[in-house]
This record gives sequence, structure tokens and C-alpha cells, in this order.
Amino acid sequence: MQLPRSAYIVLSQLARDGPLCPVDISERARLAPRTVSYALRRLTSTRLCKKIPNLIDMRRPLYTPNLEVAREVVQRFGPDSLIGSQLTLLLRR
Repeated sequence: MQLPRSAYIVLSQLARDGPLCPVDISERARLAPRTVSYALRRLTSTRLCKKIPNLIDMRRPLYTPNLEVAREVVQRFGPDSLIGSQLTLLLRR
């Protein structure tokens, strides 16, 4: 499993400040909205991130990290793999 660098940045931002909407992620991580959208699609397809409804504004969904899946990925690939080392750093926060 390989993820782009932007996906790790987005996942890290979500772990630190989440749940967040894509606009907030873009502003806080200083990434282009298109880059954030791509990263969120990759993260949700690998289940490392969950999309949840925003009850205040249904037009702006919220995203939150799925730490259980992150732990499973680390166990599966090992903490010495590229994705394992990145996710291990995320899980230590």
C-alpha cells in the first residue's frame, strides 16, 4: 500500500485537529483544495479516514482518522515499512 505525501499530511492534520472539513484541512495544512480532495479520496478508499456527516452544515462533510485501521496496517506491514513508520508516528500522538 502506497500513499502520496499529501495523504500523510492530511491524515496527520486530522489526527491533530480532527474532525475537519476539506476547506479547513486545506487552510491548516496549506495544501491546495484539489490536493486535499485527492488525499481524502485515497485515505477513504484505504479506510484510514472516515467521512462523517456535519450536522451543522450538511454541505461540508467532516473527516476523521480511523486509528483502528491504522494500527491494523502497521501490524500487517510492520513498523519498519514506509507506511508502517509513517502511521506509527501518527499513532504516537
